Amino acid sequence: MDRLVRLYAGLLLYGVTDGLVIRAELGLDPWDVFHQGLAKHTGIAIGNVSILVGAAVLLLWWPIRQRPGLGTVSNVVLVGAAIDATCAVVPHVEALGVRIPLLLAGVLFNGAATGLYIAARFGPGPRDGLMTGLHRRTGRSLRLIRTGIEVTVLVAGFLLGGGVGIGTVLYALTIGPLAQFFLRVFGGLGPGTRTVTATGGAATQGRAMADTI
Repeated sequence: MDRLVRLYAGLLLYGVTDGLVIRAELGLDPWDVFHQGLAKHTGIAIGNVSILVGAAVLLLWWPIRQRPGLGTVSNVVLVGAAIDATCAVVPHVEALGVRIPLLLAGVLFNGAATGLYIAARFGPGPRDGLMTGLHRRTGRSLRLIRTGIEVTVLVAGFLLGGGVGIGTVLYALTIGPLAQFFLRVFGGLGPGTRTVTATGGAATQGRAMADTI
């Protein structure tokens, strides 16, 4: 039961904090840049785009023999729904004095959410599962694969009109250390465990934790 609480609290918080970063309008993480770009061209709410993209990414798991878990399916649905709910509640603001705290709070608590849901160990999210699956199938480093995926979606999202800015840089530089810190807080990492930082919502640990993102 404790693991389930961690999973769903983490996923809901992840979606809420994504919504705060979106409302700050100072730059998004790479996947949300892609989601926002698609949302602008389709007229679909960004949270629903996130759900659809997550489902589409799951189709890519089949050829690399990656298996979804409870956390995978929950991730696809809950994060997107929480994003749209947050964007509906938090209004658009112009004042930079409000947008900067929104961005900082969003990134900080996104790190906490990442640590919380990873520590539950119910399986990877669709995007992180794609990374770990490709790592196992190709033998390439997690850093290389993750970087390739993130750069691809960031460029695609930018070309589609997604928001790139200081928030994108801040997220990329801080999410790894924040996720590692909160993983230790929530019991997802033992002392001395190394992590490989990953932008877009997660941190990839060593082999023992590679499938629990």
